[in-house]
Amino acid sequence: MNNKHVGGSWEELENELIEAGALTQEEIAESHARVAIIGELIKARNEKKISQKQLEELTGIRKSTIARIETRKNSPTIDTMLKILSPLGKTLAVVPMQNVAINPANTQSAQQRFHLR
Repeated sequence: MNNKHVGGSWEELENELIEAGALTQEEIAESHARVAIIGELIKARNEKKISQKQLEELTGIRKSTIARIETRKNSPTIDTMLKILSPLGKTLAVVPMQNVAINPANTQSAQQRFHLR
């Protein structure tokens, strides 16, 4: 099997998808935002040493739902995110967009642009 993407960079694949019209730059930016936000949620939960089961008990949101959110198999509503973030001492904030390129290879940029307060 010859797959030209094996060994290639994620950015190269994204550029090919944009050029092919399969994805827009905005869709890719939205995907990076979701990854960064969920990453921050997981980080906050781990810093508080709270398991998914304990978070279920604190929020009333089933552990399976929390797991699906954390693995990006489920896209939560704002209400659900706020409910999950509250016992972690976090919230969502709407802030001005910065001129920071978002890509998986530059995790720090994603964390700077999309963060929990």
